[in-house]
Amino acid sequence: MQRKRRGRKRREENIYEERVVSINRVAKVVKGGRRFRFTALVVVGDKKGQVGFGTGKAQEVPDAIKKAIEEAKRNFVRVPMYGTTIPHTITGRHGGGEVFLKPAVEGTGVIAGGPVRAVLEVAGVNDILSKSLGSATPINVVRATMDAIVRLRTAEQVARTRGKTAKEILG
Repeated sequence: MQRKRRGRKRREENIYEERVVSINRVAKVVKGGRRFRFTALVVVGDKKGQVGFGTGKAQEVPDAIKKAIEEAKRNFVRVPMYGTTIPHTITGRHGGGEVFLKPAVEGTGVIAGGPVRAVLEVAGVNDILSKSLGSATPINVVRATMDAIVRLRTAEQVARTRGKTAKEILG
């Protein structure tokens, strides 16, 4: 008689940092009253220049967070880095939200409010100045921050578009 060997369940190493930005209770009014659900806004990053965000909705908070994490992992974008900061100043916009990002000297830290801080920290940006303008709704602020990140360009990318070298662009 051969004994079955049960392999140990190997847990997938979590190489991503997950940050829950906001959890909101939403209600749907039906004939019998209100039906409550939860929405979760989550930011996921590898602290090496990749970041994504996602939203999830479910009847229980953990399920909503799980759905949001899955969506965030499907929506990764690369953050162009210049040392520990970003290459240049930029303003991201989405809806009524506007986020201003400015590179900072090494040692400054992440000077940013809630949702912007969450995105930048999990992305691996260590030194940056930011200001959130307009809407303070977390989803709009996160989307505006992501808009700014997507539109960032390195000196090499700018040089390629202009048909020059990076040294000519930087002076």
